[in-house]
Formats: sequence, structure tokens, C-alpha cells
Amino acid sequence: MHRLTLLVYGGFQILDATGPAAVFEVAGMVGAPYRVALASMSGGPTRSSGGIVVETETWAGSASADTVIVPGAGHLRGPTSDDAFLRAIRDSVAEGRRVASVCTGAFLLAAAGVLDGRRAATHWSAVPDLKREHPGVDVDAESIFLEDRGVWTSAGVTAGIDLALALVGRDHGEETARKVAQLLVVYHRRPGTQSQHSALLDLVTPDNRFAPLLAWARSHLDKPLSVERLAEEAHLSVRQFTRAFTEVTGMPPAKAIERLRFEAARSAIEAGEASMELVARRSGFGNAERMRRSFVRLGGLPPVASRSAARRRSACC
Repeated sequence: MHRLTLLVYGGFQILDATGPAAVFEVAGMVGAPYRVALASMSGGPTRSSGGIVVETETWAGSASADTVIVPGAGHLRGPTSDDAFLRAIRDSVAEGRRVASVCTGAFLLAAAGVLDGRRAATHWSAVPDLKREHPGVDVDAESIFLEDRGVWTSAGVTAGIDLALALVGRDHGEETARKVAQLLVVYHRRPGTQSQHSALLDLVTPDNRFAPLLAWARSHLDKPLSVERLAEEAHLSVRQFTRAFTEVTGMPPAKAIERLRFEAARSAIEAGEASMELVARRSGFGNAERMRRSFVRLGGLPPVASRSAARRRSACC
């Protein structure tokens, strides 16, 4: 049985640990058992950042784990100065164990020196700090998760679930990972190199008055979304709407809708969903040729290239 340890510390983000733990628990239900342990250096009750206290075993009792996962936290001053904690990470990598981090847990791996010369992912908001504090790390600002020579890193919180599904897929095959995702009612599974950012999130800033409209448009991409229809939904005249929307988002409405359609179609294609024609209809392009032209214009590659690249990534990750 594969032994997996979640190595936590005071102030850890609880979903960074419990999200992956749930994946491995459900994997056992479909015939892919893991022995999952929650450990800290000294064992005993350990308080998470949200105030929930969990019981942990000692690291000494879990040090023989096959996989070690380190969650992140809002502040990492304590763990990054804990020589024993960092040594545990270094020893795990040196001894050939699979080591992974979730979110800002990458800072702990970096502090232990195991990310020097490796590519690593972390939460998009922490990318500048990771680059500045650990210049020897090749920080990937986009990926949801990635692996470099046995060390796995991932972006924020829910990306830990994507990482855990990838680990299950590596250990037991993609069909098992798919079954786990279905039981958890989560997307199976976002490609590791899918961007953390979306066109919708790029456009929606805290002061964006059109955030509700964009959210509405994202859920109606299979319908005609003319400027007139958008203006009607925004309760503005076409002229007022076009001027205000362009000022707020930096692009005219038609371009914003095309970006949203492109993003939705790319996600479906990378996940291997349906035929190109069906994806084109569902995302509002109407037909595969119109979708192809948009992909080349916005992404530089046709849809078939996106699907091929996703398959290659799935085979290696």
C-alpha cells in the first residue's frame, strides 16, 4: 500500500491538506488504497490557519512515507526557520520519496533547497515573492501544477485537488483518477499547464461594474451574445454600454466575448471532451472553422494542437 504523509505545521491552510486527503481517501473506495497520515514534527494537536485543530502523529513515525505533501499557509515565518522541518523535506527528496507542495507550500520546499534548478508552481499572487526570495527556482507563473524530477508543486488551494488526482493517475491510471473525480464531483481534471488565470478573471476587477454581466455571459456562451443583447442585459443603450464597457475592461464587448468563448473551448478541448464541432457549438463559435480561426488569432495554435499538447502532458504527468 502506498504510504502518504501530509506534513503540517502551526498555521497551515487546512484545505491545502484536506483537499488532497479526500482524493486519496476516495481512491481507496475505488480499489486504489493509500495509507494517509497527518504528521507534524513533534506530533499532537496542530492548529490550522482557520482555527481548526487537528491531531497529528510525529514526523519520525511517518518518515518512511512514499509521498510527502506540504501544504501552504498565509504566513510561513515559523516553518521556514525550522531546521528540523526543512531537513525532513531535504531528506525525503534525497531518499527518493515523491515530494509535493500545495499553494505557498512551495516556499517551504524552496527554503529546504529542493527547488533550486527546478521548475515550480505556486499561487499566482505569491509568484513575485517566490522569485525574489528564491532566485534559484524556475518559477512558473501560470501552471496549476507541475512536476520536475520527482518534485511536484501546485497553485492555490483547490489546485491541490488537481495535483492529487494527477498523483492517483500516475499511480493507478487515468481511469481510476477519473472515477475518483466523479465521486468527488470535481472536474477531471484540469491539465497541469492550464493557466491559473482566466479571461473572465482578467476582466473582472473589484471595481468592475460589468462583473455580473461577464459572469452571466460566461454561462450563456452557447447563445447569441450581440452587443445589443449585452447592452439590454446591462440596462444601457448600445452606445452607452459600448463606451463604458470598453473604458472599464480595455476592450470592446465583441472582443471580450470572443476571449470568453476561446477560454471555454480550450478548457473543453484540453480535457478531451466531445468533438471539435460540438465544442464549437457549446462555446458559441457556431462551427469548428470559426473556432479554429479564433484559436490561431488568440492563442497562436489551432484547436487540434491544444488537444495534442494536453494528451502529451497527460501522458507524462
